[in-house]
Amino acid sequence: MGFFKNILGGSSEPKEDKVLPWKPLTEVNQLKDIEALSKSKTQVIFKHSTRCGISKMVLNQFTQAFNVDANLDVYYLDLLSYREMSNEVGYHFQVMHQSPQLLIIKNGVVVAHASHGEINEIDLERFL
Repeated sequence: MGFFKNILGGSSEPKEDKVLPWKPLTEVNQLKDIEALSKSKTQVIFKHSTRCGISKMVLNQFTQAFNVDANLDVYYLDLLSYREMSNEVGYHFQVMHQSPQLLIIKNGVVVAHASHGEINEIDLERFL
C-alpha cells in the first residue's frame, strides 16, 4: 500500500485536521449582532449543506486555506438543520441563496459573496 500512496502523492504520516474558530449560526437574532459586529470586525458566514459532496469538498478546501490568525469572525450555518436561518440570511443581507455559499460582511452589508468553487478564490485578507 505504501508504494501506491507514494506514487499517488499520499503521505505516510496522518494529516492533522485543522479546526476553525467556527461560531454556530442557529438563531435569527444573531444576524443583527453580525451586522453590528461587522462595523468593527469583518464577519464571514459559511452556508453548508451536510448532504452535498460538493459542499463538503469546498468546506474542506476553505478550512485548509483559512488563516486562523485572521482578524475576523467565522460563522457556520448547517442549511439542513437551520433552513429558516438560511432564508433569513438571504433576506437580511439581500443575497440570493446558494449552497455552499460564503458571505463577507463589513459595515453592515455584504461586500462579497461566492458559491461553490468560487468560494476558495476569494482573498479574505483583502477584507480585513
